[in-house]
Amino acid sequence: MGNTSGDDKILSYEDVVLRRSDLDILNGPNFLNDRVIEFYLSFLSTVHSSPNISLIPPSIAFWISNCPDTEYLKDFMKPLNLRDKDLLIFPVNDNSNVEVAEGGLHWSLLVYYKEANTFVHHDSYMGVNKWSAKQLFKAVSPFVSNGDASYKECTDTPQQKNGYDCGVFLLAIARVICEWFSAGGMKNRDELWFTNVKETVPDLVNHLREEILGLIKRLMSEGVSK
Repeated sequence: MGNTSGDDKILSYEDVVLRRSDLDILNGPNFLNDRVIEFYLSFLSTVHSSPNISLIPPSIAFWISNCPDTEYLKDFMKPLNLRDKDLLIFPVNDNSNVEVAEGGLHWSLLVYYKEANTFVHHDSYMGVNKWSAKQLFKAVSPFVSNGDASYKECTDTPQQKNGYDCGVFLLAIARVICEWFSAGGMKNRDELWFTNVKETVPDLVNHLREEILGLIKRLMSEGVSK
């Protein structure tokens, strides 16, 4: 009695199961794992519950990018109904080995906005994930448009000042873009959400770890399914 393990399940939220070790990740200067990323994206999808928005879990984005079987990928993509969405958010990880769970060293964010028929890559560390983002773009593009979508690197993306906050930047940027979209967005195809991200994200990342940790503890205290 009283013994705890990092593998102990502490919270089940939507389809995400969090473990005690995930709290340790949020408590310190650590690289965010797939579970924490998926949890917060799932939370954002409940806050911004429009049927026009889809926040793709890391495991799904990774499989789309690395699936070796084109025909299987077609079947896999059908139930996602990506063509019906106006805003798609994909976590990008630089892991290229499908046999290594939770591999990779860097997170970034790829966003598709139907109004502009454009994919935008936000990378908080000098664009080092550009190759991985373009690989995902090429894999998913035929399933969201007629293959004519453009790709853009957002060079104004706020930059991290350490080697472990990339996942926090990913989640902060995703949140700001969802808020921009839910507020009505803009029709200017050049501006989009870029100013919002540039002005809001630097401050948001300073407290987002603490905020997510508090959110998890609140859900635990409310008795959300375990």
